[in-house]
Amino acid sequence: MGQKLVAIIVILAMLALMGIPPTVIIFFTTVVYFVWRAVDRSEQHETRRIFDFYLAASDVLREDERRWFGFEITEVIGQGESVVHSMSDAPPLVHFALGALYHRAGDHESAAEHLGYILESEEGDERQRVAPSPELRRYVSVLRRLERDPAEGPQTIGAIRNLERARRARAASMLEESRHLNAALANSVPASVTARNLYAGAASPPPSQDAPHRLPLAAANANTPPPQQQPLSPPPKPAPISEVLRDLYEEEKKTA
Repeated sequence: MGQKLVAIIVILAMLALMGIPPTVIIFFTTVVYFVWRAVDRSEQHETRRIFDFYLAASDVLREDERRWFGFEITEVIGQGESVVHSMSDAPPLVHFALGALYHRAGDHESAAEHLGYILESEEGDERQRVAPSPELRRYVSVLRRLERDPAEGPQTIGAIRNLERARRARAASMLEESRHLNAALANSVPASVTARNLYAGAASPPPSQDAPHRLPLAAANANTPPPQQQPLSPPPKPAPISEVLRDLYEEEKKTA
């Protein structure tokens, strides 16, 4: 901060010595101030995201009686992935928290990837980070300030310490468990496919030996002559009207 203020004062003095009007100098100073504040706020926001992720991850990974919904764990994982993708050298503690969250969510392949990074890669050790990016340098600056004065962010420093203790105590066991479950899952998939194929083979009947000598249904029907249809008998002819009237007259006469 002091270096930035000295640089601004030197620039303003040079502009005044060059005979630039005070209104232009004031306008230039105002523009520089707002640009500087916007950049500084953006940098602080990027650094704050890391510590916000620590707070959320520590709450999920804490061994207590709370039961977390799947979408809650997924949202916290999304925060950690956003931090990893926005930095070229994300802190190793971020990778551990992500690995532990994936382990909690049941995604053991991603858990093994992040946990293996911090346990087996050189970049997983903080002592190997000798050429930090500006983002990592700002993160470390805020982290050391919190460690010197825990009262400035007691919940944040508590979450960091909880994650560090879990990293030392459980990182190796979670990595071994995730790899074991991945191997068991990979072996169970071919076994299930083989069993399904065997079941399908047992369910289908074996082909008959005389199947090649059998003709298809269409061919068999083509060789068989169609049955001859019998002609229909003509319907009976109705009686003449004179006979009908005579029968009706005789019936009435008998009734009378």
